[in-house]
Amino acid sequence: MKLTQLKSRKALKLPLVSILLVASVTTLAGLAFASGGKELGEREHYMRGEFPEHEEDEPGEDSRYLRAANANWKAECSECHMAYPPNMLPAEAWRSIMGNLDNHFGDDASLDEETVADILPFLEKYAASERYVKRDSQGEVVTRITETGWWQHEHDEISPLVWKRESIGSKANCAACHTTADKGNFDEDYVKIPKK
Repeated sequence: MKLTQLKSRKALKLPLVSILLVASVTTLAGLAFASGGKELGEREHYMRGEFPEHEEDEPGEDSRYLRAANANWKAECSECHMAYPPNMLPAEAWRSIMGNLDNHFGDDASLDEETVADILPFLEKYAASERYVKRDSQGEVVTRITETGWWQHEHDEISPLVWKRESIGSKANCAACHTTADKGNFDEDYVKIPKK
């Protein structure tokens, strides 16, 4: 092999290695960005109805799923609407809601102190990351799920006319489209938007 051929092969190897290195780093960065990192990965699990496991859970309790829910939460919060999973709002928003039940979005949903003291820790334990706290123009935490950034992002492809369909009625009626909402599973694989 001639010396000039050897030099040209070495010259080709360096740019090729650089290109492969840059491509690998770019691919990994793209995957990390697409998944949103750990926090957004957790959000995907939450939307499937999976809650993170906690060391303080009772042995044998499967805390990853809605079925391990608090009985008072399920009974009280589903009396007028579906019992929204705790992971739909950060703890600060749940504290605001539970502290203002006498004016719960225009209705009096007051509960006795003992019931609130049972439900609130459950909501706080399984709440969304504080990263998801959104504030209104007065600096108050947003407590309406449909006004949170992640909810709006997940539903940005839905036409405003869809919410007016008789079978849906409002943005708060999750079960109208999410066929497994009662199990706390909001994965898009189980979405069926009613035609009327």
